[in-house]
Amino acid sequence: MGVVGSASVRAVRRFTVRAHLPEQLAALGTLATNLRWTWHPPTQDLFAAVDPEVWERVGGDPLRLLAEVPAERMAGLARNENFLARTRALADDLRRYLTGARWYQRRQEEEPGLPAAVAYFSMEFGVTEALPNYSGGLGVLAGDHLKAASDLGVPLVGVGLLYRSGYFRQSLSLDGWQVEHYPVLDPRGLPLEPLTEPTGAPIQVHVAMPGGRVLRARIWKAQVGRVPLLLLDSDLPDNDPDLRGVTDRLYGGDQDHRIRQEILAGIGGVRAVRTYCELTGHPQPEVFHTNEGHAGFLGLERIRELVTGEGLDFEQAQVAVRAGTVFTTHTPVPAGIDRFPVDLVRHYFGSGVSDGLLPGVPADRVLALGAEDNPGMFNMAHMGLRLAQRANGVSALHGRVSREMFHKLWPGFDVDEVPIGAVTNGVHGPTWAAREISKLLGESEVDSGVGLRGFEPVTDSLLWELRCALRTRLVEEVRRRVRQAWLQRGAAALELGWTDSVFDPEVLTVGFARRVPTYKRLTLMLRNSNRLRQLLLDPERPVQLVVAGKSHPADEGGKALIQQIVRFADDPAVRHRIVFLTDYDMQLARYLYWGCDVWLNNPLRPLEACGTSGMKAALNGGLNLSVRDGWWDEFYDGSNGWAIPTADGVGDPNRRDDLEAAALYDLLGSQVAPLFYDRGEDGVPNRWMSMVRHTLASLGPRVQASRMVQEYVESYYLPAARSAAAVRDEGFRGAKDLAEYRARVQSAWNRVRVLDCDMSVNGAQAPVLGAPVTVRARVELAGLDPAEVDVQAVVGRVDDADELRNVVTVSMVHTDAGEYVAEVRLPHTGAAGFTVRVLPRHALLGTPAELGRVVLAR
Repeated sequence: MGVVGSASVRAVRRFTVRAHLPEQLAALGTLATNLRWTWHPPTQDLFAAVDPEVWERVGGDPLRLLAEVPAERMAGLARNENFLARTRALADDLRRYLTGARWYQRRQEEEPGLPAAVAYFSMEFGVTEALPNYSGGLGVLAGDHLKAASDLGVPLVGVGLLYRSGYFRQSLSLDGWQVEHYPVLDPRGLPLEPLTEPTGAPIQVHVAMPGGRVLRARIWKAQVGRVPLLLLDSDLPDNDPDLRGVTDRLYGGDQDHRIRQEILAGIGGVRAVRTYCELTGHPQPEVFHTNEGHAGFLGLERIRELVTGEGLDFEQAQVAVRAGTVFTTHTPVPAGIDRFPVDLVRHYFGSGVSDGLLPGVPADRVLALGAEDNPGMFNMAHMGLRLAQRANGVSALHGRVSREMFHKLWPGFDVDEVPIGAVTNGVHGPTWAAREISKLLGESEVDSGVGLRGFEPVTDSLLWELRCALRTRLVEEVRRRVRQAWLQRGAAALELGWTDSVFDPEVLTVGFARRVPTYKRLTLMLRNSNRLRQLLLDPERPVQLVVAGKSHPADEGGKALIQQIVRFADDPAVRHRIVFLTDYDMQLARYLYWGCDVWLNNPLRPLEACGTSGMKAALNGGLNLSVRDGWWDEFYDGSNGWAIPTADGVGDPNRRDDLEAAALYDLLGSQVAPLFYDRGEDGVPNRWMSMVRHTLASLGPRVQASRMVQEYVESYYLPAARSAAAVRDEGFRGAKDLAEYRARVQSAWNRVRVLDCDMSVNGAQAPVLGAPVTVRARVELAGLDPAEVDVQAVVGRVDDADELRNVVTVSMVHTDAGEYVAEVRLPHTGAAGFTVRVLPRHALLGTPAELGRVVLAR
């Protein structure tokens, strides 16, 4: 066999050769492919013991470790009884974890209506850096959702796409401009296994494309604890070249490329779930949860199933699909919503009923689901809301913002009545809390909350010592990465001696790391560069600032913001106090969350839907310094960090940035730094540690993903499962009944009106607070039965424009005389008013506002 110099030959095709393990070590393969190892320290320690040097070199990736450890080392371990006993014990522990009853199973004994399975769709999943299938917060949240569901025993099935180049790797040019690199990933080198027929043949899903073409996708499965994650991959030889590239990059390509991705994720994703459940015996999902609108086409595929498989018409099928669908929006601004030209949607979904992507689903009905103010655009969020009976934002503030943003979909209703709730995001404690913190504070394996057990005996001195150790670890990583980044930018090793003294383990360390869209204001800290220099170089109370983040490859403005930070940080006068770290990913994020004393977040309020990075810092005793946006708006209590004042109402964006930057500098210089450096005789900043203790004790349990998933189960999955069962039982009798009712309401509603109404004060000449009043009304129902409507008396404060505020609503009783009557106690003093309104009423409606129909007295 000849040997060819490696520099002269390029591979025609890339593939991965997996390690062949001795039979005695076969359990290592199971432990490596179940991603529970990513949050299970004993399993991580086992792999580290295989070969510590290789473990470090491969970045803590078990599959790469097993592929690179010499065969003689593995053979030695196969004869090592102590190692084999550890391996067996951990394999047994994993088996118990996967099969034992957990919170959800105990809850099912109390509430048999809980769904047997829930499908969770997301465009990205950030489970581990060993599976680089994420770009930022949305994907990491999805990964944390799966992990917490696994710990709680929630029967979730994750669904998404597998991107052959993942998201980009980031470096910097010499002048500080972001440079993107797209590594080619081989699924067989990742913690994945293909879904196959019993014969071993790979299973594919097929999705029709225009022109008689077919988009084929293979199904890969990652096992996230108890939760299977199905990822679709279009990189198949049988696909045409343009279709083969559908899953090439996360959030890449033009709109045509993007809609193909979303069609595959939604329609192909449902088909993948069906196939997986049939193959494995896993229960078919009763509830479908759409994490953002990207996979929203899944509702259309489920409608097609019911039309072609159950004989329902479109309206009946839509009712059935809505009942079991949950839609979560993460978007606080209309500009962040996925929108496609109507002509492009029509191109893919056909112009009739029998042709197109989904036979039996009329294209005009598809287009109506995504209709918005602009008749030329199709709105994915609007479709998501119209196909889901339950919807939510991701923080209390974001819920209010979403109700305002989508208010027009429910005309005639007050903003507060828009049926969009809120579940504040959470983070997976075992993934993000430093091992030392977890051990010290007694965190349980189901991430039930940092600080709940064994917290009080921990002294300030011990806790401070731990915080200092974590900061030191961060400083060491900063120095390593800064040196590496300068070498990539073209610097010579001989001129990088200064990187050995970048940062100081004793200095107050502030972290700022996130994606770089404009609203997150990466460069707010630079508004007054002299003020920032003074803070960084203060001789007695210095601050050091570590910044990281990626800008979308197409966002030139975001790249310019990064360049501004980099150029400031390149200045020899301050480069030992401020750094920009490249290639922000989950691995780097952990160092930052562990080691930063303060986590900075300064978005333009209220444009941060949630912002979970500060939660991860809080799990480790970091204090938040943040604009009151997203989760911080509801969790800030005055003792767990600092709220940056906002200049709400200031119309000039430059002036607003100046005011809020000045407030940031003032907080850092006059409150944060003085408190950090105020030391007792033992060198411990006791008042600072009091805030750290309070953060760990109060925020620890509240920011957990387990709390988030339990809220989804109780407030969304359980009601959705009940609704789905109600419309499905007895041959979809409920769906048919509700669809018929909706049709009658639509036909009659324009003729429903309040003929007249009046109010009288009971037993008094003048109304006083709390006094009962009687409201009467006559209503024309246009053929609807009185039981099919809810006629309400509405009483509240009235403003100068006669608009009602702070209202109280009371359902009115239909009398034998044909009028409606209600008694209401006056709720407010001052200028007051009343009206009467009519709403649809049906037992299978999720809320009175669901149909977007209301008639008001005139």
